[in-house]
Amino acid sequence: MSMLDDRYSAMEFRRRASAQDPDWHPDDYGDHRLNPDLKPMILRDRLHDAAVLVPVVDHGAEASVILTQRTQKLRAHSGQIAFPGGRIDPEDASPEHAALREAEEEIGLEPSRVEIVGRMPDYVTGSGYRIRPVLGVVEPGLKLVLNPDEVDAAFEVPLSFLMEPRNHRRESRIWQSRERFYYTMPYGERFIWGVTAGILRTLYERLYAR
Repeated sequence: MSMLDDRYSAMEFRRRASAQDPDWHPDDYGDHRLNPDLKPMILRDRLHDAAVLVPVVDHGAEASVILTQRTQKLRAHSGQIAFPGGRIDPEDASPEHAALREAEEEIGLEPSRVEIVGRMPDYVTGSGYRIRPVLGVVEPGLKLVLNPDEVDAAFEVPLSFLMEPRNHRRESRIWQSRERFYYTMPYGERFIWGVTAGILRTLYERLYAR
């Protein structure tokens, strides 16, 4: 099979993740890329450190990405589509450790089933977080165990769908009397948007746009 046909395999994802340009500024990526006036506000205060796992499942030529739907019981971002992840605790040795810990706590993904293949640039959010997206390749045949206090559902989306720019919609809404822009990536009944869509867009720009 040609490299062109195989570009959305886990093997090719792994190669692109390791070959990405490591030279980026800590504040290059985030909600302010579509809303430049947000940057002074985002960076004015101390940001909370968080990590998420971008779990790419090795299904041969057509890899997929595991996403979760947060439970409606949560105070913040309830019901939204998200990567497994959360705050980096003082006990975490690294963002990778935090992302793997959170993935195990939220969806029962065992760290031994994940191969860490890289990290994306930090993604800063208008809600005051600096997120470290950790890239991982996951063995197929998973039986996930969801934590009902955090997650209502876990599902897979083809990597080819998420890395197709025609599926990236730039939308806006009025927030605090200002128009704010963000990406959406509707997939069937799932509405992927906000920070999750922003991180996926960054993944596309750095790994698949060239």
